[in-house]
This record gives sequence, C-alpha cells and structure tokens, in this order.
Amino acid sequence: MHIRLLAVGDRQPSWVDEAFGIYTGRFPREWKFRLDTIATVRRNKNEKSQTAMAAEGELILAKLVATEQVVLLDEKGKELTSRTLAARLADWQSDSRDLCFIIGGPDGVPDAIRQRADFIWSLSKLTLPHGMARVLLAEQLYRAWSLQAGHPYHRA
Repeated sequence: MHIRLLAVGDRQPSWVDEAFGIYTGRFPREWKFRLDTIATVRRNKNEKSQTAMAAEGELILAKLVATEQVVLLDEKGKELTSRTLAARLADWQSDSRDLCFIIGGPDGVPDAIRQRADFIWSLSKLTLPHGMARVLLAEQLYRAWSLQAGHPYHRA
C-alpha cells in the first residue's frame, strides 16, 4: 500500500520539515510514503477567501486518484485515540487501496473535497497551524504503526 499526504502549502518552516522528516523516515518501507504539495492560492485583500479555497479544492481533486482511500484532516472531523487510529490503519491496509491524507489550505476545503473523503479525521479540537498538523499526522501514523508492530515506541 502506498500512503501519501496531499497538502496545500508548499513552504514550511525548517523545523516542520525537520520534524516531519524524522517521523516519515521511520515509516515502514512498504508504505512507500510521499508528500505532494500544492501551492497556496494567493489571496488579495479585496478577494473573498471562498474563491481561493475553491481554486485549491480543484487542484486537490485533480491530484486525487479515483481508487484511493481519502482521509481529510479537518477540525470538524472525528477524533481518534492512538489505538483506534492503529485499528483503523489496519482496516485501511487490509482494503488494499492506496491511502491519501489531505490537509487543505488556510480557509479549509470546499464541500466537494468533503464529499470525496472516505473519512474525515480531526487531529484535535484545537486549531493547528498546517505545519504542526503535518508533524502531528506523521507522528501519529508512526505511533499507529508501532502499536501494530508491537514496537516499544507507544508505552501507554
């Protein structure tokens, strides 16, 4: 199974890239993980953010593969414990379709992305900067894998 993150926002602070790289570097090779980024659509002060969000949504939809399982990261999604995520990840892996996580732009995603998503997941009820969401996603995926593998990383 291939796992990828499709994220709006191509420039992140160096600490985000470093932390993200630490966790994704620990992923099992069979995941063939990759990060695909989409540049944030420019927002003018006179332009409504809905226009930019719609343009980003079109770019996201264009990059999705019809057979992929899509997990949208959104603050209004369902919260999971690490153990529940590990079980859900096992289900996604047994489905044998590739898996794509989506982090939208600064204004979120249009309804078309929500409708395309197979699951909407909230990392937290807190609003997170997109870079922090990337790092948290990578860490939680690594933790879920460590729970499945019986690796001592998760000690709870």
